[in-house]
Amino acid sequence: MRDGDPGQRGRWHVPGARVAFGGVRDAGYAARAEWTKLRTVSSTWWLLLAVAAVTAAVGAGAVSGLSTAHCPPAGCREDVVKTSLVGVWAGQAAVAVLASLAFTAEYGTGTIRTTLTAVPGRLRVLAAKSAVVGAAVLVAGGAGVLGALLAGRALVPAGFTAYDLGAGPVLRAGFGTALYLVLVALLALGLGAALRDTAGAVAACLGVLYASPLVAGMLSDPEWAERFQRYGPASAGLAVQSTVDTGELPIGPWAGLGVMAAWSAVALALGAAVLHRRDA
Repeated sequence: MRDGDPGQRGRWHVPGARVAFGGVRDAGYAARAEWTKLRTVSSTWWLLLAVAAVTAAVGAGAVSGLSTAHCPPAGCREDVVKTSLVGVWAGQAAVAVLASLAFTAEYGTGTIRTTLTAVPGRLRVLAAKSAVVGAAVLVAGGAGVLGALLAGRALVPAGFTAYDLGAGPVLRAGFGTALYLVLVALLALGLGAALRDTAGAVAACLGVLYASPLVAGMLSDPEWAERFQRYGPASAGLAVQSTVDTGELPIGPWAGLGVMAAWSAVALALGAAVLHRRDA
């Protein structure tokens, strides 16, 4: 509303917003506003809890189900660390829903108009949402990854080598998996900004993540199967979990995470372009 003080003419105020017509006074206001919106929605906490719990629980179940019955005569070379972190395949679904809702929920309720009035720089809104959602997912995903590694180490069956949590490859796998979940959040956030529809954004995000491994598994041509594994966002990004025979992977651990980062960057660029060109 317009301030009633004649000395304040030309300045527009949104309740709770510290802004002037020219922009945000405090550079941190946009991030604080997005955090307030995110944490006051109950579904946020349920989805973050699901990310941590599902990642840890599925990983623990996978490790406890290992058996030496299928090991070759030379002995088991199962990548127990990667098996412990397999729950990320399920946990990323909750991340996709959470990040998509960060944008699409505001379009559904019409509150996006208030957001864009309080923070006129639309790319600043996207950056603030990315930072806040990414940080929340990093904490929840990190907790799930730590729980999965601790449970996996405790549940390693006889015949398999227990891993050292402080070993370099294990730390890289754990930290990289948490970063992967953040990149999934950014991918979903970008798609949410572009599509403005929750169901569409979630379906598109999960389709992109789960499609390439499925297609790679169905291809009879090993060269094409390797290409899908190398350039698909999930199969490439989760190469960072491998701690055994990494030289035989279609793509290296950090290079694979870089591929996933590129997919997320493209989605955010698409979301930024749509957000910039369209009206609220």
